[in-house]
Amino acid sequence: MGMPLEMNTMIVTKGREKRIEENTFSLVKEGYRLYPIDIPIDIRKTMDSDTSGQALIKKVELEANTTTITYQLISLNSTN
Repeated sequence: MGMPLEMNTMIVTKGREKRIEENTFSLVKEGYRLYPIDIPIDIRKTMDSDTSGQALIKKVELEANTTTITYQLISLNSTN
């Protein structure tokens, strides 16, 4: 029996991210997903929005059909 697995190359937050520390955030996504670790990737609010910044994913946890990622914001694009 197979397990559905999605590979992602960007973080789409939909406004659900939670701040852990100053530049460290946690995000829970539905389903099992793989992300590149310690490689800068884009962050977006939605799939169709402009890039909000870049982050380094520090930890990926797969459990009970959810994926929890912990990432560090390394750059933020100004909205001005």
